Amino acid sequence: MMVSSMRLISRTQFIGVTALALLMLALPVRAQGDRPASQGGDPDSHNLFENPPRWLIDIPTANTLKRGNFDMGVRIYANGGGLGFTNIGLSNRFMIGLAYGGESVVSNRSPNWNPRIGFALKFRLIDESIYIPAVSIGYCDQGDGAWDAIYKRYAFKARGFYAVASRGFQAYHWASTWHGGVNFSVENSVDKDKTVNFFVGMDATFDYNLALLLEYDFALNDNSGEQAAAAGYQISGKGRGYLGFSIKWLFTRNLELEFIAKDLLTNRRESETFTREVRMTYLDNF
Repeated sequence: MMVSSMRLISRTQFIGVTALALLMLALPVRAQGDRPASQGGDPDSHNLFENPPRWLIDIPTANTLKRGNFDMGVRIYANGGGLGFTNIGLSNRFMIGLAYGGESVVSNRSPNWNPRIGFALKFRLIDESIYIPAVSIGYCDQGDGAWDAIYKRYAFKARGFYAVASRGFQAYHWASTWHGGVNFSVENSVDKDKTVNFFVGMDATFDYNLALLLEYDFALNDNSGEQAAAAGYQISGKGRGYLGFSIKWLFTRNLELEFIAKDLLTNRRESETFTREVRMTYLDNF
């Protein structure tokens, strides 16, 4: 299955991931010893350096919330969509999350609500050390974008079951973490695209209150699905994968503001250009 999956990587996908890899290799970094990617630092501290991202734009990282810490927020996406979410660290290794929203929430039309509350969990198997990256496994059934009732999936498929590794580095006065993983989405009952997928990404934190995030999702499970007879349209992507970028700003001690540009390769068939989104996240501890 892995061999057949790799054959599906298009020229555009190769260019996208190569550009990301070259950017990573160009960074002057050394192994980071004072902020392991998987653990953060002081649980009472609220800055981007001490609270590394639990996800980038859409892909997960190996990071988890500390025990007793939580976040809650809202994500505004295309066509007036809105998604509320919250995550809680039940231990230093295990966190769970819930999310709910719909399309046309911020509009003058009737909302197209998601069919169910989204559920997520993540467990960190291995802590990061000098030679070993942090490794986490998890599950998430909350996708991004509108829910399609005919295809029974979100515009951007939910991650499903996944495993991800994260490795932290430090360069001069800023920190960077690189991420890579594999996932199997369960949103394939109609399009029948059950291919195992891969994703990579990185984040860089500057001066404790500004971060840049970059990711590339190969979308091998979203490029050759069958067309539903009742739909009259194809929902699968064009085979280019999903390239995303965001800027995160710690606006106050507990509030993160994030400006997202995703699908930069215009992989979605219904899109005329890349997607713009906004995410606001509040972090605190009990």
